[in-house]
Amino acid sequence: QVQLVESGGGLVQPGGSLRLSCTASGRWFSINAMGWYRQPPGKQRELVAAVTSGGSTNYADSVKGRFTISRDNAKNTVYLQMNSLKPDDTATYYCNVNARGVGRVFSDVYWGQGTQVTVSS
Repeated sequence: QVQLVESGGGLVQPGGSLRLSCTASGRWFSINAMGWYRQPPGKQRELVAAVTSGGSTNYADSVKGRFTISRDNAKNTVYLQMNSLKPDDTATYYCNVNARGVGRVFSDVYWGQGTQVTVSS
């Protein structure tokens, strides 16, 4: 139904910035929300930020004031602007989409392949 393609990960020094992009393709009835999760090495996956199709956003406390999530509904793309990066931000970042597929009653969850973000000197 939905395929997610991520880009923008890489290696950055503490205090630097990165912008992640995730574009959805395929077919669906509607997208309810798009977001970003991350999983640091040896730790559990956590929600970083999410945005609904209507524009409502929420953030993990650890990234408030530093990260900004935005979306371009016309392009089916969600972005995560990451500023003032810290070593603790090092993780695999996964794009997540909650969408209702064509002909389906309930929404499904789709995941990107993950992109590595490493913050280190």
